[in-house]
Amino acid sequence: MLFDVYGDNAVFQWVGWALVFAGLILLNEFARRSKLGGKIMFFVLPVAMTIYCVVVTVAASRGLEWGVNNPTVLFQNGWFHYAKVYAALTGCIGFMIIKYHWGKLGKAEWFKAFPFVIVAINILIAVVSDFESAAKFFAGEYFLLDNGSAAWITSENATQLTGWHNVFNGVAGIINIFCMTGWWAVYSSKKQDDMIWADMTWVFIIAYDLWNFCYTYNCLPNHAWYCGFALLLAPTVANALWNKGGWIQNRANTLAIWCMFAQVFPQFQDYFPEYGLTSPFAVNSVLSTQANTVVAVLALGANVAALAYILYRAKKLGVNPYKKEVFVGTKDYEQARERIADGEMPVHEVEEYEHAKKVLAA
Repeated sequence: MLFDVYGDNAVFQWVGWALVFAGLILLNEFARRSKLGGKIMFFVLPVAMTIYCVVVTVAASRGLEWGVNNPTVLFQNGWFHYAKVYAALTGCIGFMIIKYHWGKLGKAEWFKAFPFVIVAINILIAVVSDFESAAKFFAGEYFLLDNGSAAWITSENATQLTGWHNVFNGVAGIINIFCMTGWWAVYSSKKQDDMIWADMTWVFIIAYDLWNFCYTYNCLPNHAWYCGFALLLAPTVANALWNKGGWIQNRANTLAIWCMFAQVFPQFQDYFPEYGLTSPFAVNSVLSTQANTVVAVLALGANVAALAYILYRAKKLGVNPYKKEVFVGTKDYEQARERIADGEMPVHEVEEYEHAKKVLAA
């Protein structure tokens, strides 16, 4: 068992998970299907969130009780949460620029590499956080729980484990960056509801999901039930069932939506009786070094396997996997490619696609 989801609050915990999962899918659909929906979710709401966070932070810095005791100040004041929410929002806006061809950036060929860059930045933010936790272990700045697991208390008052599992998953995250292929092969869909990255198939998605779940399990043990399990599953299910090739856009959208909600309403998922927070929806991990290590080893193994497979396909096709697509001919890729708008792909890319199909058929 990875989480404490049993006992008196089990029903609330599972209902909470279902509500978060369904809510993220529905809000993502609202955001992706129209320009108005996207602007509301990723322009209007972020401004409101920012104003709120600035106000409560300034109030806390001045010693005002309502600011000092504000849940956002107490439980969401770390550098990671702010870096993550604004990095995710940057991704959402950049993806909208590409799929709607807004301005010069939306028409620039070089800007097609933006999705790779922003995803890599998001991954590195989490990698740094994992290594930051590992540093506590190697510096001896930890205490032992009753089960013998090494732990430390974060600036957000959460108990977090530290150890080699952080190192394993940090390395997995770095490898995951190099599992993104076809960096410039991003296009708008026929309906302009998705930015399509056809070469981002299940190979990357599974490797990413395992790595990111492990990250949340390592560094956000009291939030991973939602931001690890529900949040990761929402865009993966959407990609699998109705919008092939749109996973990275859906991942950014759902991540930004969740981060904004968690930043303003941390009391939904937190359990800190000493601060008066006893949410029945709160779920913690079992806080066991053994469990964390197993998850980390699985994440590292999956990413090593994914990278090996990518290099194998690249060699078979005789291409640079970062400049060219390597999953041509696979079911996921072909289904995503069918959704790309007519005229989106330059002639030379169409020719390269046809050449790759001939190589695979030989």
